[in-house]
Formats: sequence, C-alpha cells, structure tokens
Amino acid sequence: MSDCLIDVEVIPEYLPEQSEPENNRYVFAYHILIANKGSMAAQLISRHWIITDANGGINEVRGEGVVGEQPWLAAGDEHEYSSFCILETPVGVMQGSYQMVAEDGSEFEAEIPLFSLAVPGALN
Repeated sequence: MSDCLIDVEVIPEYLPEQSEPENNRYVFAYHILIANKGSMAAQLISRHWIITDANGGINEVRGEGVVGEQPWLAAGDEHEYSSFCILETPVGVMQGSYQMVAEDGSEFEAEIPLFSLAVPGALN
C-alpha cells in the first residue's frame, strides 16, 4: 500500500443562475482532479462526502464511484469530474474520502481535503 498515493484537488464555484437566495437555496459546483502520484495503479470504488452548512446542518453522502464511474488510475494518471451540491446557507464546507482498491488488492482511502463553499462576498 505504500506505493499508492492519490492526490485530490478541488475547485468550488458558486452558481448564481441556479440559486434562489430568497428561498435559502444556494447551488455550488465543485470541480475535482484526482491524480495518482504513486507507482501502483488503483481504482476508485466509492465516495463519502460530509457537507456542512453555516447552521451546522450536516448531510452525509455515500455512493458508488463518482458521477456514475469507477475510474481506474494507472501510475501518473489523472481523472477529472464536476458535480454539485445545494446548501440552505450562503456558506458551508465539504470534505470526505474516496475508497480505493490498489492493483495488489489492498484497500485504502484517499482523503478529500476540507474546502469552503461561499457566495462571493459572504466571507470577508
């Protein structure tokens, strides 16, 4: 398992055209880059997200793969995808992990670092 190193980068984006602040509906996209920086191939099997809004409301999401795929990442490969979430507040955070299986059969988790979701101007 020491040969498995998965790096996850996230770029969040507020989607004002899909949001309805007057109805406490704030839509955010997030763009993910998953990079295999190790020397062993691995497959993304499932995901676990923890989404927290500014009121302390927590929504946990678990599911197979990402956007309907279970990508296989050879050493040096990258996989990109975009998804979205809806918050009831203009500010929140997300974090989580991907459950991976290396080509030698070992299972491990790739951490998704904590990132902020914020309507522009909501945080000074």
